[in-house]
Amino acid sequence: MAIYSRVNDYGFLETPYRQVVNGKATNKIKYLSAIDESNFIIAQANSRLNSKNQLEDELISARYKNEFTLMPPDTIEYMDVSPKQIVSIAASLIPFLEHDDANRALMGSNMQRQAVPTLLADKPLVGTGMERIVATDSGVTIVAKRGGTVDSVDASRIVFAVNDDEATTGESGVDIYNLTKYTRSNQNTCINQRPLVAVGDIISKGDVISDGASTSLGELAIGQNLLVAFMPWNGFNFEDSILISERVVQEDRFTTIHIEELQCIARDTKLGSEEITADIPNVGDNALRKLDESGIAYIGAEVVGGDILVGKITPKGETQFKA
Repeated sequence: MAIYSRVNDYGFLETPYRQVVNGKATNKIKYLSAIDESNFIIAQANSRLNSKNQLEDELISARYKNEFTLMPPDTIEYMDVSPKQIVSIAASLIPFLEHDDANRALMGSNMQRQAVPTLLADKPLVGTGMERIVATDSGVTIVAKRGGTVDSVDASRIVFAVNDDEATTGESGVDIYNLTKYTRSNQNTCINQRPLVAVGDIISKGDVISDGASTSLGELAIGQNLLVAFMPWNGFNFEDSILISERVVQEDRFTTIHIEELQCIARDTKLGSEEITADIPNVGDNALRKLDESGIAYIGAEVVGGDILVGKITPKGETQFKA
């Protein structure tokens, strides 16, 4: 779905256009569907305008009947509101998009959806200006609802003293923002919000006061800024192979945290009830060392593959063998 587009009452996508009257761009906005826009002469958003909002050039680059053409200014009926309204949010995050091959741009916009939050978020050195908008609109950050002064901050809560002119009569004049800490998302990634303010900071309405997953200083950060060398290296980077330095691993540049939720249900069977317990027959104490007295792995236990997380015994009937 392209930027600024919306769904009309009939289920069709519409995008906004700026009305042009007698070669002068007005501030009136009209939404047109793809079917409707083919019937109008529409100029590009970056067409040159003078101080009176009149089209300057003798011939204007425009489109009409799904064809690109040059038209006189007095024939123009609409113009785009922004050059980026033709692309999606994901595509608008790609710097220098107009210089990319179409297939590579498609891969880039789709692969951004596959990114997982890194342990140490790193905002891009080269951006398009959409990073902060995407981060705030996504809801992963916390935005100040009212201006004020920060009273207290810790890892899980931010407390504001609201400005007098923004406070409502009869209320306490304090805003409290609770941060989400180490919560599992639907994709098993970790949602963890971190405060960006300190005690005494003066905050305005709309300021980002907390980072979330894949954000850094209020901007979208779904990758890492790495120094890349384009060179052959003893054949190890033949074709699509790449080499990374040991430092990338040591600094946890691409380390991610995933949270999995596991369930173990004790059922009533015909032979008796199943039991959650740490007393498992024929299992050594070393294998059960990470279970508490109730038979469940205790909080803070470091587990690896193959460790027992829950001890459960199921009653079995005695099998009689016949000769």
